[in-house]
Amino acid sequence: MRKSFLMALLVIEIFMIGCTAPKIRIFPSQEDPLQEFTLEGKAKQKVLVIAVRGIISNAPREGFIRTRPSMVQEVVSQLRLAAKDENVKAVILKIDSPGGSVTASDVLYNEINVFKERTGATVVAAMMGLTASGGYYISLPADYILAHPTTITGSIGVIFRRPRVTGLMNKVGIDIEVNKSGKNKDIGSPFRAATAEEEKIFQDLTDRLAVRFIDLVAKHRKLEPEVIGEIATARVYLADEALELGLVDEIGYLEKAVFQAKKMARLPEDARVVVYRRTEYPDDNLYNTATRYDEGHGALISLELPGSLNHFTTGFYYLWPAAAMGE
Repeated sequence: MRKSFLMALLVIEIFMIGCTAPKIRIFPSQEDPLQEFTLEGKAKQKVLVIAVRGIISNAPREGFIRTRPSMVQEVVSQLRLAAKDENVKAVILKIDSPGGSVTASDVLYNEINVFKERTGATVVAAMMGLTASGGYYISLPADYILAHPTTITGSIGVIFRRPRVTGLMNKVGIDIEVNKSGKNKDIGSPFRAATAEEEKIFQDLTDRLAVRFIDLVAKHRKLEPEVIGEIATARVYLADEALELGLVDEIGYLEKAVFQAKKMARLPEDARVVVYRRTEYPDDNLYNTATRYDEGHGALISLELPGSLNHFTTGFYYLWPAAAMGE
């Protein structure tokens, strides 16, 4: 019954999109402004919780009906709204991500740094189930990093991914002819195997981006050379291993992150814990990652394209690929 009702509403919304009448939205939209909602506390000082969930990308998330903003846009929008509120004294980044593109991860890293410089607010990174590669990269500006007891983190490195269809082309008898102005103009083409020289170029680019990542970890976490050598293997770690290596400051649950944020920002115990959402969410709490009420209700509402169609174009990624397949 509920599904039939929702489907009827969806049909009405699709019909209204094509009409010239004033725009009517049946479901909450990303066009709605972010609003502040209090989860707990009554004091004027605030701790803002921002959920950073999924693959880190600055590409919009395409759907069959509507396009949603990228993760980067959503997080930056919340940071900039918080920067306008002098009562926001601390921010908790609740991260659950296998990473994402090199550039998108670096954009968020920079935006978090800029937010701290402009506001002087405390930032705490709270790692959830998975905070790997780019997910760890964006936690580096935090004043304190807390891992959940079952967090998987690490994968501090770079992967260069590009499609290759030469085998398929040979099977079906298709070929591509190319005229180019320089010998490297079609480097990385999916229609032919890379030369040894091209492989060397790609590896050099990958290594240089990896050095940038590792250098930032060493800078923010003040690691010893032997630890840097260990993390440069780009393996993943459980929370207790990450703590031993110095990648995180503490292991605990989300409530501990709230406690630490209040403590470091010198806030009263009843400081308000707030979130930014586009609609009010019944029985809201710290573990909600949605900004709209219709998020997470299945394909009937969100109607997003499969992840394989949205992600992983040719490029360099701070990403743990094994954990990104289901995104």
